Amino acid sequence: MFDLQVNGLFGLLILVADIYAIVKIVQSNAGTLTKVLWIVAILFLPILGFLLWLIFGPSS
Repeated sequence: MFDLQVNGLFGLLILVADIYAIVKIVQSNAGTLTKVLWIVAILFLPILGFLLWLIFGPSS
């Protein structure tokens, strides 16, 4: 039971982080293609996409 709660909490944290990243991407001054590519990366690779966005993503 505890393992299921930990996995659920971890999944929720990933979801919140991904939504945060997508909102920041949409609000950024980056070009449309760049925004679309970042959002697709986050949707298809939630953890890796988010981490890559944190490191290499548009800063404004």
